[in-house]
Parts: sequence; structure tokens; C-alpha cells
Amino acid sequence: MADLSKLREQVAQSCRILGKLNLTKEPSGHVSARVPGEDRVLIKARGPEESGLRFVSARDIITVDFNGKKVAGDDGLDVPQEVFIHTWLYKTRPDVQCVVHVHPLTVVLFTICNKPIQPLYGAYDPSGLRLIVEGLATYPRSITVSNEKLGEEFAKAMGDKPACLMRGHGITSAGPNVEDATLTAIKLNDAAVINYQASLLGTPEPIPQEDIDILVGKSRGSSSKSVHAGSNWRYYCKLLDEE
Repeated sequence: MADLSKLREQVAQSCRILGKLNLTKEPSGHVSARVPGEDRVLIKARGPEESGLRFVSARDIITVDFNGKKVAGDDGLDVPQEVFIHTWLYKTRPDVQCVVHVHPLTVVLFTICNKPIQPLYGAYDPSGLRLIVEGLATYPRSITVSNEKLGEEFAKAMGDKPACLMRGHGITSAGPNVEDATLTAIKLNDAAVINYQASLLGTPEPIPQEDIDILVGKSRGSSSKSVHAGSNWRYYCKLLDEE
């Protein structure tokens, strides 16, 4: 029970961080985590008594089953319409322990214009570079993923990637824990912002392939997980403490 309470608070923290960074169109967006050993999910609720991502507390996190049905949570808190984004990723990807779905404006602009997010930087953020060159899927539809059929369709489009661009809609990221999935969403938005701002200055030029190969570890077979993930997560949590 203590571990479940900790996981619920981590989901709430992720929501608050994403809200503070303006990575969604408030109050929409949701973060979830798999309940260990069960076909259940902790997920940020919608409904008449919901909080926007910016102000989520553990109270806003309800429990749903893999069919998207609420099994625990306060009255006035309902299941998100797009719960099937989450349930289908958990059902089809045993590696996934957390799913983030948000609506960062700059990324949405790229999906609307069918412009790729290019690998414009290297040592500035190697793990962000790796995400761009290896980790992006695309879901071409702009609809709400609001039923089992669409959830299955979306999960197939995302495949085994850590992040998916959703045309005219937003993004979904997934990872082995709350921290990883949250940081993936942040890094994807950072890459889109840099691409956008670079295009205002001139014609962005991707970094050389030789540098990409080195920095993403192809030449050394290094792990894709950033060695700075823990400190990055603590930094964003500290931003919340300053309020």
C-alpha cells in the first residue's frame, strides 16, 4: 500500500511538472502508471471535480482496469476519454510502466505542417538527440482515441517507440518508470522548440551523421538511458518546491 501511495504521488508530480512547463492545453492531458502485478492503472482523472495538470494532487489519481473502467477514486472524478491510449500500451507492451499524453503547442505545429523534427544539436543534449533519431513514431489521425478499436490502432502505430507524434493533437510518451516517460515528453518538446526557433533565424542544418553516430552510442554500443536522468528529474521536482 505504501508503494502504491508513492506511485500515485509520482504520477501527480509528473502532471504538475508538465503543467508548470506548459506542455499541455489545460486542463487536458493525463499521466498514468501501471499497478505492479495487476491489470490496473493509476491515471489522472477528468470530470467535474478534476484539477488541471498544473495543480494535480494524489487525490486526482484514480484507478482503472485494463478495460478502461474506474474501480477506485473519489466521486466527481471520471475516467479520461482517451484512457485507451494508456490501457492498450500497457496490454501490448510489458516493458511500459508509465504513459504520458499531453498537447505541447510547438510539437502540434510540426505535426500540422508535416515538418520533421530534425537532429539540430549534439552535445547540447545527447539523450534528446537519440530520441529524435531513433525514437519517434507517428499517428496520422487527429481524432480522440476514445474506444478500444482506436486504442489498438494507436498502439500499433506507436509500436515499440518511446514517443509518438499525434497529428493535430499532441504526443504520447512511454517508459519503464514515471521519470523516464516524463523526461521523454519534455525532451521531445525541447527539440521541437529549438527546431522552430532555428527556422526563424534561417535554414536549420542537421548535425553531421558522424557526430550523430558517436553521440547516440552507435560507435560504442552505449546505453540509450541518460546518465543524468535522475538529476534531471530532481531538478524538475525542485521547480515545484519553489512555488
